[in-house]
Amino acid sequence: MNMSVAQLEEARRALDAPLFANLAGDAAVSFEFFPPKNEKMEDQLWDAIKTLEPLGPRFVSVTYGAGGSTRERTHATVARIQRETGMAAAAHLTCVEATKSEIDAIADAYWQAGVRHIVALRGDPPRAGEKYQTHPGGYENAADLVKGLSRLHPFEISVSAYPESHPDSPSIAADLDNLKRKLDNGATRAITQFFHEAETFFRFRDAVAAAGISAEIVPGIMPVMNFASVQRMSAMCGTAVPSWMGTLFQGLDDHPAARQLVAATIAAELSRRLYAGGVRHFHFYTLNRAELAFAICHLLGHRVRLPETAAA
Repeated sequence: MNMSVAQLEEARRALDAPLFANLAGDAAVSFEFFPPKNEKMEDQLWDAIKTLEPLGPRFVSVTYGAGGSTRERTHATVARIQRETGMAAAAHLTCVEATKSEIDAIADAYWQAGVRHIVALRGDPPRAGEKYQTHPGGYENAADLVKGLSRLHPFEISVSAYPESHPDSPSIAADLDNLKRKLDNGATRAITQFFHEAETFFRFRDAVAAAGISAEIVPGIMPVMNFASVQRMSAMCGTAVPSWMGTLFQGLDDHPAARQLVAATIAAELSRRLYAGGVRHFHFYTLNRAELAFAICHLLGHRVRLPETAAA
């Protein structure tokens, strides 16, 4: 089997140093959380936040349920992160089931709470299986929402991107046109939907550049905690699940600790390949658990900075 020069170089570097030991630690990270439903989940979330905060993320984001179903909990979580930690908190905001004035009021409340970063999304239909429809008097889509937020306050705005195209898009070209509109309307960067192979991101990055988009495209990394649930989520958002992933998780249903080790290995290898391809900002979908994201950050050389000891 013939190997390309790039593959040979990659193989040489892999043999030269143990795994990730020679990475420079020059990657930036960000983390996504979801608002807790009860006191136990609240404790788990804040344990994760306290574990990951010392890594100094560029920002942390908090998701927003379909139809605004977590509106108050999202706001409470974002405001608390902004108030009680040193991290920049970003609030997800969608167009679903709300008028422009209602969304503007939510965004204004975030601004008054000191939140300067919004993740602007169209959002999913409030009932699974329904076709998305613009709410009467609401923002038409994410591009329209970005334009409205930009008029309201000078927010930093992140938007979503889909390496394998949004399920509702008629074509890849149409999906890229929509991404360009969001960025042209005032968004700062795009964060991708999760994907399972580095080449998926690299192909998308090339297509984005060919479409004349120069904004930062940040890969979204989701460590696979539960293979069956990731299969369901992947099917819902049109993300391909490679056959090798099923093989690696086969036989681990009753072995949660081993499953977590395999999950960490897969996500770390994906991150290493992205790093080798020039990626320097990783966005982790944490599912409110810190261990996998923390371990991957460590492998990438992004570590907790110990306080310098005073000279004797």
